[in-house]
Amino acid sequence: MSASTPFSLLMPVYAGDNADYFVRAFFSSVQEQTLRPNEVVLVEDGPVSAAMTAAIERLSLESPVSVTRVKLPENVGLANALEAGLARCTYDVVARMDADDISEPTRFAEQLAVLTQGFDLVGTGLVEFAGHENNLGTMRIPPTSANDISRSARLAQPFHHPTVMYRKAAVEAAGGYQDIGPMEDYWLFARMIHGGAKVTNIARPLVRYRVSAGAYARRGGVDKLRTELTLQRHLRELGFTTRGQYWRNVIVRGGYRLVPEAVRRRAYRRLIANRFAEDSAAAN
Repeated sequence: MSASTPFSLLMPVYAGDNADYFVRAFFSSVQEQTLRPNEVVLVEDGPVSAAMTAAIERLSLESPVSVTRVKLPENVGLANALEAGLARCTYDVVARMDADDISEPTRFAEQLAVLTQGFDLVGTGLVEFAGHENNLGTMRIPPTSANDISRSARLAQPFHHPTVMYRKAAVEAAGGYQDIGPMEDYWLFARMIHGGAKVTNIARPLVRYRVSAGAYARRGGVDKLRTELTLQRHLRELGFTTRGQYWRNVIVRGGYRLVPEAVRRRAYRRLIANRFAEDSAAAN
């Protein structure tokens, strides 16, 4: 595998996505990249709006690389949509991208240069923005060493899903995306780490992550708590966490889902978003 290794870009869209945001995400991840993907696999997770359909059709015609549209007749959720898209990816190396974020121009060149050193999964840091893409907010710096990633993964997701590039074979070896609700990425990456996949992160933010209104509200509530408890049970049954870590996570992460939104916002920014940056600084 070399820096000239071909790779696929996997992007899902669904009815709730904004067509203008999608166009910006697509341009940033294809036309504006110093190293472009060799194909885009675009999964339409159920019927989308007329504006989104028009945007997809226009971009498919104008794209400098081929676009494969995977049209699902009904919404099946992110995990199942990604599984459908992954099956259609031609190349073993796959980069993920969401329909409302923005990739920095050197993102794929930097990630592929690291992946070709023998890694199975490479994520990056990200920076949040709201409104205009230059209205930057919290920077989220992930752990980079294998030990720090493994340690961090016992409490929190050590990768930012919209930033990752991985080997399709390694994802499939871990069982692929499995639908356990909106934490399918954490569950997949934990299984990859547990199975011995070689993983790392690039600390530098190479994705701008759009934070929409209600983002912190969606991180809480009874449904989110149920998903959290399901995830923690799976991690314990896998042997990924100890009994003590399981109960710590149920109390800390479960409690986070139930506190008022204002408290959740402060806790996230102080304890989650900045924790990895503090860990990284302490290790240097």
